[in-house]
Amino acid sequence: MFRGCRSSFAAAAAPVFRRACIHCTLADTCSPQPAPTPAPGRLPAEASPDLGSTSRFASRPLPFSAFLTDAFGRQHNYLRISLTEKCNLRCQYCMPEDGVQLTPRSQLLTAEEIVTLARLFVREGVDKIRLTGGEPLIRPDVQHIIGRLRQMENLKTIAVTTNGINLAKLLPGLKTAGLDLLNVSLDTLVPAKFEFIARRRGFHKVIEGIDKAIDLGYDPVKVNCVVMRGVNEDELLDFVEFTATKPLDVRFIEYMPFDGNKWNFKKMVSYQEMLSVIRQRWPELQNLPSEDSGTSKAYKVPGFRGQIGFITSMSEHFCGSCNRLRLTADGNLKVCLFGNAEVSLRDVLRSGATEEELLEIVGAAVGRKKKQHAGMFNISQMKNRPMILIGG
Repeated sequence: MFRGCRSSFAAAAAPVFRRACIHCTLADTCSPQPAPTPAPGRLPAEASPDLGSTSRFASRPLPFSAFLTDAFGRQHNYLRISLTEKCNLRCQYCMPEDGVQLTPRSQLLTAEEIVTLARLFVREGVDKIRLTGGEPLIRPDVQHIIGRLRQMENLKTIAVTTNGINLAKLLPGLKTAGLDLLNVSLDTLVPAKFEFIARRRGFHKVIEGIDKAIDLGYDPVKVNCVVMRGVNEDELLDFVEFTATKPLDVRFIEYMPFDGNKWNFKKMVSYQEMLSVIRQRWPELQNLPSEDSGTSKAYKVPGFRGQIGFITSMSEHFCGSCNRLRLTADGNLKVCLFGNAEVSLRDVLRSGATEEELLEIVGAAVGRKKKQHAGMFNISQMKNRPMILIGG
């Protein structure tokens, strides 16, 4: 009943859609959404086996889900889950200066709800999950959540993006629980500047966390650096040097507009400008092959142990190969980081909806995903969440 139920299910699902879909603020009900065209080599939705009505928490190998394939053939096998809206730093590009209104705890996803939704996505074809925030490592049950995710068949990779403040203390337990990959945010190598950017102290704790990750065998440890003109663009060469003897992948991220971060074009340092500065110092810089769905343009200085990369969301978007979906801490599904369309999976889950109802709503949201984002100038004028309330 389940994979081929789009037409017969539409009427039954309508009440749930009216409650859950933000597009219904513009109309009484959502229009029925056609099933996305399966990618070449995959079975169409109707050809998939009948899972029965008791399969909500099942985990079994299937062809890649039509529900996670958009109208442009992009298969979304990567889910980023925000564990919390809270953070122990106040980074300028992430959080408005006057803070954010936090969601009441009762409206945030519980650990069990996170695991339930994650299992649904994994069964449909997601094979990589990244836990974000806020700061995910301040959530007390983060190790428990990673351990539950690790038990899921077909989930290949569990990753965390962290500011590193609590990393040295918690990482041994996280590794034991099953953490595969690690990204640490670090925007400066100058302690005083760290305090200016993050509005908090903690530089030495972050460095300690990076060193602990290296000691525990994480290779590479990815370091995310948001580059802002007049703030830290003068440290590009220092960050490249940081990779000389350590297994690091320093990724320079173009400054992106979100609510409350005072973005403007003049503060953004483009990928090409950064690359030019680095090549003046290391003209032998090598371009490395990148993954088809990767966000980073990878480079390496010959002889250096680590490498660098550039995340060019603003100047050279990579929307055509996007394979990511985001689940916010309050349970909203975002199909695009820069889009303001969201749908609440929390509300649908708490209403007692079946797996089929959840998948219909996920499939409709993915089916509405646009070909590419609106461009940096349009994005800067759009209403969207602050980055801390999205999840990095």
